[in-house]
Amino acid sequence: MADLQQEDWTKMLSEDNNSVVLDVRTQEEVEDLGVIPNALHIDIFKGQGFIDEIQQLDNTKNYFVYCKAGGRSAQACAIMNQLGFEKTYNLLGGFTEWEGEVHQIS
Repeated sequence: MADLQQEDWTKMLSEDNNSVVLDVRTQEEVEDLGVIPNALHIDIFKGQGFIDEIQQLDNTKNYFVYCKAGGRSAQACAIMNQLGFEKTYNLLGGFTEWEGEVHQIS
């Protein structure tokens, strides 16, 4: 896992053609605030359900993970690393400090 500032996170993401953006916030946060474009949403508070959904993902891809402030996404990256995902990148400051494009969920 690497903790990255938004500038580095977005630069690496834009240069990576084997990447997945993963939003680990709650459904309510996603509905209220929107998402980073093309993000896959899996709520980390689902507990075992989160692990079950993560295990269905391709662990050869690179995962750019975010939450509201960076804590849950760091935890998600650690869990993913334990499950065999080698490249996970945590967005420091999370969605709260995000300055890029946002898509609203309807």
